[in-house]
Amino acid sequence: MRKLFFLALSALAVMTSCVNKDKSQERFIVKRGVNLSHWLSQDFGWEPKYTYIKESDIRFIDSIGYDHVRIPIDEAEFWDEKGEPVQKAFEHLITCLDWCATYDLRAIVDLHIIRSHYFNATNEGGSNALWADTAAQSHFVDLWEKLSSVLNKYPTNMVAYELLNEAVAPTDEDWNILYTKAYDAVRKLEPERTIVIGANMWQIVSNIPKMKIPAHDKNIIISFHCYSPLVFTHYTAHWTPLKYFNGKVTYPGKIVSDEDLKNYLDTVKADVKGVLSEVAQPFTKETFKEMFKPAVEFAKKKGLQLYCGEFGCLPTVPRADRLNYYKDIVSVFEEQGIAWANWEYKGEFGIYTFDMEKKKSADPDFELIDVLLNAK
Repeated sequence: MRKLFFLALSALAVMTSCVNKDKSQERFIVKRGVNLSHWLSQDFGWEPKYTYIKESDIRFIDSIGYDHVRIPIDEAEFWDEKGEPVQKAFEHLITCLDWCATYDLRAIVDLHIIRSHYFNATNEGGSNALWADTAAQSHFVDLWEKLSSVLNKYPTNMVAYELLNEAVAPTDEDWNILYTKAYDAVRKLEPERTIVIGANMWQIVSNIPKMKIPAHDKNIIISFHCYSPLVFTHYTAHWTPLKYFNGKVTYPGKIVSDEDLKNYLDTVKADVKGVLSEVAQPFTKETFKEMFKPAVEFAKKKGLQLYCGEFGCLPTVPRADRLNYYKDIVSVFEEQGIAWANWEYKGEFGIYTFDMEKKKSADPDFELIDVLLNAK
């Protein structure tokens, strides 16, 4: 029964794909995108799940100048605890990809959370079994074989696969070894599919030079995420180690005053002090340039696209400072040839105004959209 289901989905993908066959020979190239978060991943019940993203959303995303979407998906949304596929989730993913084809948007399908690995387990009192459990590792690879069986009929210039969001492995080599296994499995099935691979430890940019990228394969995108400076971008966020800091924050320049920083450092543990070390000095556009430089050089040496798949700032900071942050980081991406996808479309970080109490998106924030898509 399960095989019949996946065969049916594959057939549906073939029948509904609207992309010209000649275009399928082009490489998968992206420049500016947005994350379709809290839909098929991390569903917090803010809105009815399967109507959260509609064709009108994809049309709007295309109309304002994005060229791709990143679609986070969770294992628990797509397979039940017995390993049986959740038909409705697969159907909505396929429908969304078909909408993307209609509006000539590319899509990155990102395996965001699996049952054996959650990127924020450390901050939420959990743990990840993936790194010590060989069965969990085999299962991770198997998930990609199953996803490939559904998505492999989409043209390789239109859909790419991101192996795992924000791996948090004990060592960089643990992640190098595991992603190579998943990469090999996908590459055996789909020789030309673009595969997105991120660095270890939440995809921080400084870890990119430690990656062991498969040689002689131009259909790889190197990915990082950037939420620096965290005390600013995640100001008062309850899911971070800095959740209790409520001093004043500003950008650019000195993010936290010396007095506020000293008072807070006196009350926290060593690991939190480490996170705050990034704001010991003023933080500006030049800071981003220097931060990204080793990754840019690494990607150029490999001849591969460099991609920031997540960045963003909560609206809990002063409005003007928030817009300055977006203007600076996006302008650095543009200057250094880094493709990007902001976090997120709808939600707390979104390009819609967001009611923080009701947890509901309202209207498009056109001032923010203009900063994102017209940064110079």
